[in-house]
Amino acid sequence: MVKVKIVEEKKEKLTLHIQDTDATYMNALRRLMMEEVPVLAIEDIEFQKNNGILYDEMVAHRLGLLVLKTDAESYNIQSECKCNGAGCAQCTLKLTLKAKGPGYVYASDIRSKDPKCKPVYGDTPITKLLEGQEIEAEMTAKMGVGRVHAKWSPCLAFYKYYPHVTIKKQPQDPEWIKERCPTKVFDAKGGQLKVVNEEACIWCGECAELTNEDVHVKKEDDFLFYIEAWGQLDHKEIVSNAIERCNLMIKELRDQFKGKEKAK
Repeated sequence: MVKVKIVEEKKEKLTLHIQDTDATYMNALRRLMMEEVPVLAIEDIEFQKNNGILYDEMVAHRLGLLVLKTDAESYNIQSECKCNGAGCAQCTLKLTLKAKGPGYVYASDIRSKDPKCKPVYGDTPITKLLEGQEIEAEMTAKMGVGRVHAKWSPCLAFYKYYPHVTIKKQPQDPEWIKERCPTKVFDAKGGQLKVVNEEACIWCGECAELTNEDVHVKKEDDFLFYIEAWGQLDHKEIVSNAIERCNLMIKELRDQFKGKEKAK
């Protein structure tokens, strides 16, 4: 049975210690989080006015990459929505942008029909307008997944083997080993080399090379898993939605096999 422990949890970062599994499962989990968890992003834009220095296409590109807070329980992917892809309030979100110069236009100037779903980083600059210039646009945000476009990816997820650092024999110059470690894994108080920050090890092998393997980093069947959320969803939502999508994909695959067996 897979064991999961929270090592560190911050506003935008989550570190998990996952045991009793292998790299195949870890990579599947990583790809599910980045590529299969649906979030909102601006897809369609109609400009009524834009006489600023940036062309419509450049402004549209910036708007499309804005991070939008997503209410995963209220919105569906269009292909899975009850409207059959027609576009309704359960799979699309309308937003508007209206600003006049002089000055910068920021993401916070965007108005959303759903107050729960708006740009996460309001200080993101979109364009700059001079005196007499203005911009006006209507936008439609849709639910999508990261494998279609990066703007629909909710996070960066990656992993590494959990480093088990073992000091087989005390080196002649512990202070030298401590200073050469790039991530400060060791301490050398009292003339003894000690492991004080094992999880920071990046497998560079510097300590093992300097001591002729007297310091050894051993690989086990457990991992450190890192999630850096962009802000559309929090960490718990990303993990739970990734597992839910995985179960849905497995069910679809199972149904396909059953259908082929019945056809025979």
